[in-house]
Amino acid sequence: MDTQPVPFVPPAPKPRTTPPSTLEMMRIVYRNPLELWGEHTYNEPWISANGVGGHLIVANDPGLIRHVLIDNAKNYKMATVRQMILRPILRDGLLTAEGEVWKRSRKAMAPVFTPRHIFGFAEPMLRRTMQFVARYDEGGMTDVAHDMTLLTYDILAETLFSGEIAGEPGSFAQEIDRLFETMGRVDPLDLLRAPEWLPRLTRIRGRKTMAYFRKIVTDTVKMREERLKRDPDTAPQDFLTLLLRAEGPDGLTRAEVEDNIITFIGAGHETTARALGWTIYCLAEAPWEREKVEREIDAVLAREPEPTKWLDAMPFTRAAFEEALRLYPPAPSINREPIETETWNDLVLPKRAAVLVMPWVVHRHRKLWDMPDAFMPERFHPGNREKIDRFQYLPFGAGPRICIGASFALQEAIIALAIMLSRFRFDVTAETKPWPVQKLTTQPQGGLPMQVTRRV
Repeated sequence: MDTQPVPFVPPAPKPRTTPPSTLEMMRIVYRNPLELWGEHTYNEPWISANGVGGHLIVANDPGLIRHVLIDNAKNYKMATVRQMILRPILRDGLLTAEGEVWKRSRKAMAPVFTPRHIFGFAEPMLRRTMQFVARYDEGGMTDVAHDMTLLTYDILAETLFSGEIAGEPGSFAQEIDRLFETMGRVDPLDLLRAPEWLPRLTRIRGRKTMAYFRKIVTDTVKMREERLKRDPDTAPQDFLTLLLRAEGPDGLTRAEVEDNIITFIGAGHETTARALGWTIYCLAEAPWEREKVEREIDAVLAREPEPTKWLDAMPFTRAAFEEALRLYPPAPSINREPIETETWNDLVLPKRAAVLVMPWVVHRHRKLWDMPDAFMPERFHPGNREKIDRFQYLPFGAGPRICIGASFALQEAIIALAIMLSRFRFDVTAETKPWPVQKLTTQPQGGLPMQVTRRV
C-alpha cells in the first residue's frame, strides 16, 4: 500500500525558549536576526514589549497586518532602523523613497510592469535561461545559490536594460555578496537609534563595494544617453529608457533615476535568485515532490511552446516555488513606524514604535499553518491556495508598497525552473548544509553546493 512520505523539514533556527540579554540580542541581530525570535513569537497574534531602542510590536494577526499595511497605511512610515540600513545603499530608490518621491517613482515605473510588458519579457527570459543552462551539460558540482544570482542578473540585464548594463556579470555576483555582507546588516548602533552621523563600522567596510555599484549606474546611464542621442529611433524602449525619459521638472530628478537603477540592479534580481535556489534545494530533499514537478514540466513543454502560458499551465511547479517563498521569504521583515499613536482592537501602537510584520514569522506561525516548518507544496495546489488568507502569506508584501515586480518574478521563476528541471536534476551531497541567514534577503550561508546530472 502506498504511503505518503514524511514531509521534508528544511533547516531553520529553532525558536528560543529563553529571552536573550541585551548584549546577546545585539550580537544575534548583527549575526542573524532569524535566530532572535522565541516560541511565543510563533504562537501569539502579536507581541508588544519595550526593547532596546524603544517600543517593539511584532504583528502576526492577518487582521492587524492588513490594518498596518492597508487600512490605515497613511499612519505608518518606513521604520527608522530599516531606513538606516537601506538608504545608504538605495537612497531614493523605490524601496526606500517615501512621500512624493515614492509616488513619482512608482508612477514612472508602472508602465514597465503591466501584464502586456511582462508577457513581452517571456521570450528574453526563456532565451537567457537556455543559454545559461548550457554550463550544466557536462554535469558535476555547482553552487546553485551563486548560479541563480548570475542567471537572474542575466535576465534582469536582458529584459529591463536590453543587455546594456556596464560591468562584468562575474564580478557583479561577488560584489553583491560583499554588499549584503557589509552594508546589508543591522549595526548595533541602528538598534540604539544612534544619530546617523555616528559611523557604522559595518558600512565603512562596504564603501568600496557601494562605489562599484554607483560606477555601474553612471556608466550605464552614460551609454544609454549616448545611444538615445545618436540613434533615438532604434534605442530600446525598456525600463532604462523609460526612467531617463521620466526625468525632468515634473518627473524624476537625475539622482532619483540613478537610485532606481541601482535598486533594480542591486536588489531587483536578488530576491528571485534566493527563491529559486531554495526551491531547487527543497525539491532535491523531497524527491517525491520533484517527480510531480518534473512530470508536469515535461508534459507542458511537450504541448505548449509559448512561455507566457507556463505559469498557469504548471500549478505544481508554481506551488513548489510558492512554498519555498513561504519557508524562505526573500524579504523576511517588513518594518513600519506609527506616525501617531493608535489602537487596534485592544492593542496600543505607540507613536514611533517599531512595528514588525515579519513574513519569516508569519509564514511559520503555529496558529496559521498546519506543520508550518515542513515543505508541503500541496498548500498551494489549486483548491488549497484559495483558502490561505491574503495577509498570512506575504512574500511580496502587501498594500500600496507591494513589490512592483511580483508578476515579473513569478513568470521569470517558472520559466527558469521549467528549463532547468526539464533538462537537469540537482541533488544534495554531503557538502549541502545550508543555513538561512538574514542579510536583507534570506540567504543560504555556505551557499548551495549541489550535484548536477543530465536527465535521461
